[in-house]
Amino acid sequence: MDEVLTAADMAASNASVGHGPPPTLSSNIPLLSAVLAFSVAQFLKPFTTLYKEKRWDSRRLLGSGGMPSSHSATVAALSVAVGLQEGIGSTSFALAVILASIVMYDASGIRLHAGRQAELLNHIVCELPPEHPISNFRPLREPLGHTPLQVCAGALLGCIVSYLLRSSV
Repeated sequence: MDEVLTAADMAASNASVGHGPPPTLSSNIPLLSAVLAFSVAQFLKPFTTLYKEKRWDSRRLLGSGGMPSSHSATVAALSVAVGLQEGIGSTSFALAVILASIVMYDASGIRLHAGRQAELLNHIVCELPPEHPISNFRPLREPLGHTPLQVCAGALLGCIVSYLLRSSV
């Protein structure tokens, strides 16, 4: 006779074997590393803008583009944390590295060029006479992508955050 196991049966079985309490979100080091790296990168953006452009821009806290790349920091932290936790031979690490590569390539390629096109289009629209039908369109967002330096800085930040978080736990 076939026996059907329910989730409650499995939980009771795991508890009796001594597997301990189930993991929680706060014990997920790769997730925590990624979120912390993203937060630190976003926090740094107004300060790097202040250093480079000599002006404070608090909108950089929530905006895309700029130094360092928060997208790169996030995926690099995730990759390093997965590699440290599960080993660099794991399937999860392979997935994380491929994801990181695609995100960083996109940030410094497609999104960078889309931002440059937005800048050019905004300039063209500003040159139009006021009576032109599109002269009063809201300007396109320009800081969309990242330079290769911004991507590398974000990736380095992500690696550092992940390593420090892993060694502090």
